[in-house]
Amino acid sequence: MQGEGQAIGGRAMELMTGRLLVATPALKDPNFDRTVVLLVAHEQGGALGVVLNRATEVPVAEVLGDWNDLARHPAVLFEGGPVQPDSAICLARMRHPIRRVKGFHQVSGAVGTIDLSVDPERLRESIGGIRVFAGYSGWGAGQLEQEIADGSWFVLDALPGDAFVDRPDDLWPMVLRRQGGMMAAVAHFPPDVALN
Repeated sequence: MQGEGQAIGGRAMELMTGRLLVATPALKDPNFDRTVVLLVAHEQGGALGVVLNRATEVPVAEVLGDWNDLARHPAVLFEGGPVQPDSAICLARMRHPIRRVKGFHQVSGAVGTIDLSVDPERLRESIGGIRVFAGYSGWGAGQLEQEIADGSWFVLDALPGDAFVDRPDDLWPMVLRRQGGMMAAVAHFPPDVALN
């Protein structure tokens, strides 16, 4: 269940589905430098998320023409992560989060994944916007928890609009600044400074 803890190896694990992973300056993997990842699934066996701030120049219309009208600006594909870059994950924001819609799987609040095999015309009244990701970010059992313990990620609450911002390049500093205090100061960390 989302948000509840599970026991793993004798210790409790907080499930983080629907939360943001914000890369710390200590994270040196180029796949995740200054990224913001929305976790769409987190369970005992691992975690899956999509990078929210890596827009490509490939228009959604070029790949999924029928879905183009529902795509939020910028209406391009996003690099969801290094795993299976030929696959697509689609996030949607519902207009009425309480209504059940075929093909929609809730992640948090009005945001969830949508099955791209569903006819987009049938969803036009229910969906306030989509974002399409090529590939995803994945972690095996315990791997993400270890990366967090090592200081690679901040785990922060997501706002419903985070996955659909008009200026995705600004998302990393924006999420950090809204935390206030020392966390806000990290938003100004120079990108080319190495941490030891």
